[in-house]
Amino acid sequence: MTHHRALPMSPSAQRRARARGFGAIAALVVLVILSVLGAAIARLGWTQQVSGAQDLDSARAQQAANAGAEWGLYQALKGSWTTCASASQTIDLRASMGVIVTVTCNSATFVEGENGTGDPPTFSNRNLRTYLIDAVACT
Repeated sequence: MTHHRALPMSPSAQRRARARGFGAIAALVVLVILSVLGAAIARLGWTQQVSGAQDLDSARAQQAANAGAEWGLYQALKGSWTTCASASQTIDLRASMGVIVTVTCNSATFVEGENGTGDPPTFSNRNLRTYLIDAVACT
C-alpha cells in the first residue's frame, strides 16, 4: 500500500483555483441579470398588446354609442318614439362590432315665452319639446 502525499500548491496555482470559482459566480450573476431583463421585455410587450386591444374595444364602444344616440334621435323625431316617454330599446351589434347598445329616450315639454305678432301685437305661448337621448354600449 502506497500513500500519496499532497504536494503544496504554488501561489500562482492557488490564485488560478480561486479565480475559477469567481468566474462561475460571475457567470451565474450575468445569467440571472439577462433572464430578468428578458422577462421585463416580454412583460412590456404583453402590456402593450393588451393596451392596444383595450383601445380598439373602447373605440368600437364609442362608435356604437354614437350610432345608438343617432338612431334614438331619429326614432324620437321621425320614428315610433314620438312622445319619447321613457322609451328604451336594446340594439344587438355583437355580430358587427362586438357590443350591445341600450338606447333610452326621455322628453319634456315647456312653454317658451310669448310670441308677439300683428299691430298691436297679440301674444301666444310657444310649446317646445326637449329630448334626452342616452346610449350606453357594453361588450
